[in-house]
Amino acid sequence: MFGDMMGMMGKLKETQQKVEATKKRLDTVTLEETVADGLVKVTITANREVKDIAIDERLLNEKDQLEDYIILAMNKAIQKATQINESELAAVAKEGMPNIPGMDGLFKK
Repeated sequence: MFGDMMGMMGKLKETQQKVEATKKRLDTVTLEETVADGLVKVTITANREVKDIAIDERLLNEKDQLEDYIILAMNKAIQKATQINESELAAVAKEGMPNIPGMDGLFKK
C-alpha cells in the first residue's frame, strides 16, 4: 500500500509539472478574433493575455461604435481562449490522475 501511495504521489508531481509546461506552451498559442468585417481585430494568447488590438481608421470618429466592437471582439477572443485553455489543462490533469472510481465525470464537459 505504501508503495502505491508513493507511486501515486510521484504521478501527481509529474502531472503538476506537465500542467505547468502546458500553461507555458499556451502562452505561445495566439488567437485572432475580428468583428465588423475586420474593422477591429484582437490578438490574445490561450492564457487570455491580450497581445494586440488593431482598429481600422474608419472607426476612430465613431467612439460608441468602436467601444462596442472592442468589447465584442474581446469577449469572443476570451471565450475561445478559455475553451482552449480549459480543454488543454483538463486533458493533462486527467492523464495524470490515478484511476479512482467515480472520478471519471469530473473532467468531462
